[in-house]
Amino acid sequence: MKAAPTIVLFSNQKELIADLTSLLVPGSRFEVCPTLESVRHLMETLHPQVFIADLRGVRDGGHAGDRLLEDLQVDFDATALVMLTDRDCPEPLERRAACTPIRHFRGDFDTDEVAIEIRRMAGVIKPMSDARDATSQTAALEGVTRRFETNSTHLKQMLEDLAIAASHDVTILLIGETGSGKTFLSNLIHEASPRRHEPFIHVACGALPRELIEGEMFGHVKGSFTSAHADKEGKFLAAGRGTVLLDEIDVLGPEQQVKLLRVIETGEFEPVGSNKTLRSQARLVVASNLDLQPLVETGRFRPDLYYRLNMLKFDIPPLRKRKVDIVPLAQKFVSKFVEKHGVKVERIDESLYESLVAYPWPGNVRELEHVIQRSVIYCRDGVLSAHNLPSHIVAGYAGPTNDPSVRLGHHPTTDPSLGRQIALTEREIIEQTLFRNNFSRTQSAKELGISRVTLYNKMKKYEMLK
Repeated sequence: MKAAPTIVLFSNQKELIADLTSLLVPGSRFEVCPTLESVRHLMETLHPQVFIADLRGVRDGGHAGDRLLEDLQVDFDATALVMLTDRDCPEPLERRAACTPIRHFRGDFDTDEVAIEIRRMAGVIKPMSDARDATSQTAALEGVTRRFETNSTHLKQMLEDLAIAASHDVTILLIGETGSGKTFLSNLIHEASPRRHEPFIHVACGALPRELIEGEMFGHVKGSFTSAHADKEGKFLAAGRGTVLLDEIDVLGPEQQVKLLRVIETGEFEPVGSNKTLRSQARLVVASNLDLQPLVETGRFRPDLYYRLNMLKFDIPPLRKRKVDIVPLAQKFVSKFVEKHGVKVERIDESLYESLVAYPWPGNVRELEHVIQRSVIYCRDGVLSAHNLPSHIVAGYAGPTNDPSVRLGHHPTTDPSLGRQIALTEREIIEQTLFRNNFSRTQSAKELGISRVTLYNKMKKYEMLK
C-alpha cells in the first residue's frame, strides 16, 4: 500500500490554508510554514512530495521568494514545486517560472484546481471505478472528483456530446465568457478521458507576456534568450500523455498560431533556440473568451487553425441564458460557504433569489460564487436576503461583457439619477473596505481617510448597521 504523501505550504493566508486542508485527500500530511525562516527546517525534516510557495503580496520584488525556490530546487530536487503569485508577477519569479519546472498559478486562481494539481503531483488522484467507466458516456459530464450539473436542456445536450468527445483522442475547443466554467469543464474532460491518470496542465496564455508564451508551451534551451539560464521542458512535454489546456488562445500571435497548428496536425515542435524536433503525445483542449470567427475575418486569427479547431467546438452558454441554474447554484454555494466560514443561515429569503435571477451575471458562475460568499459572510441574523447582496447586484448594475444585449449600468427599473449612482458606489466602497479590515470600523475609517463617526453615519445612511 502506497504511503500517504507529505505536502508543505508556505503561507500565512488562513483562507488558503483552510481551503487546501478541506480539499486534499484525507490521510495526507499537510504542514504549514508561516515564515521563510521555518521552511528549510521543515523541508529537511519531512522531505515532502510537494512544496507550495504562496508568494502573493510580496513587497521585496520577489527576490526572497526567488532565492528560496532556487535553494529548494538545488537541495530538494525530488520535491515538486508549486508557486502562487499575484496576476502581476514580480520579474524574478516570472523568470523562475519560465526557466524551471515550477507549476505556476497566478491571480484569481481556482483553489480546487490547485488542489487537484497538488494531488496529481503527489500521486494520490483516485482512479474511477469500473462501474463509472461503463456509464460515463450516458451520464452528465463527470470526472474523478466533481461533476458539471445543469437544468438547462441546451446545456445538457452539449454535455452529452462533450462526454462522447472526451472519451476520444481529439482536440476540443471551448468558447465561453469569463467565469462560465471553461477551466472546470477542461478538468472534467481530462478526468472523463482514458488519460485521466496522466498530468493535466493549464497554460494561461493571456496571463503570460507575449515573448514567454512560446517558451512556456514548447520549452527552450539554455542561452536562447537573456533569462534562459538552463534548459526548460515545455508544457507539451511536461504533460506526457496527459492533457494540456491552452486558455485564452485568442492572444496568440500569427507565428505562434502556425506552430500550434503544426503540433495539432503532427505533434512535432522545436523548443525555442533549438533545431531538435520533439514530439508531443499530449491531448489538447483549447479555450477562448471570444468567438474566433470574427477574429479570422479581421485577420487576427489564422483561417486554417480556426477550421481545424472548429471541428469540435462547444459553446458554453453564459449564466444569464440558463437562468434555471442560478437558484440551484446559489443554494450549493450557500451550503459551501456556511460550512467554510461557520456562519449560521437558517433561511434564504425569496428576495435574494429574485435579485439573483434578475441580474445578468457578466462574470457568470465565478461572479455568482463570489457574490454568495460575500453575502454569507455579511449574514448576521440567520436570514439570507437581498439586503446581504452587494448594492450593484440588487440595482442591476452590470459590468462589461462580450454580449452586446447586456446593458451596462443601471437596471431599467432602478433610479438612474447621478445621486443614486454615487450612493451605490460609496456603499460598495465602504462594504469592501470593511471586509478587507475584518469589519473593524476603526481600521476601515483610517483606510478611507474619514473619522469613525463619519463612517458610522454613512453606514447608518445605507442601512448597513445590524
